[in-house]
Amino acid sequence: METTFTPFTSFGGGLAIGLGAVLLMLGLGRVFGATGILSGAVFVESRDDLSWRLALIVGMVLAPGLIFVIIGSMPELNVPISPVMIVVGGVIVGLGASLGSGCTSGHGVCGLSRLSVRSLVAVPTFMATAAITVFLIRHVFGG
Repeated sequence: METTFTPFTSFGGGLAIGLGAVLLMLGLGRVFGATGILSGAVFVESRDDLSWRLALIVGMVLAPGLIFVIIGSMPELNVPISPVMIVVGGVIVGLGASLGSGCTSGHGVCGLSRLSVRSLVAVPTFMATAAITVFLIRHVFGG
């Protein structure tokens, strides 16, 4: 399985995520963690919080359409697993985010920048697990 090296688009995406996190923190004093934002929209605690959460979720969903309008085509996407496995993976990630008190975006982008001890433990754990998983899939199981 070959991975395409995309340093400029990856850097641009990282800048956009970082800028979004900074603007959300400056504007609303909230942490940009995708799982927490989605959870707060599903299990509503405050009507004031609901509007910005829904706006972010709608933006995440509509962003590929905006890319299509600007570029004229959708980015190539190849997902070599079944839809069932995507759902299973999503459930596992959701459980992990619940057990880890946040998701990778919350810990990695916002937690580390605030020097959160939880995030300083969580992010290396995420990275090590990802590296082991990629190694196993590519070199042990031959994916």
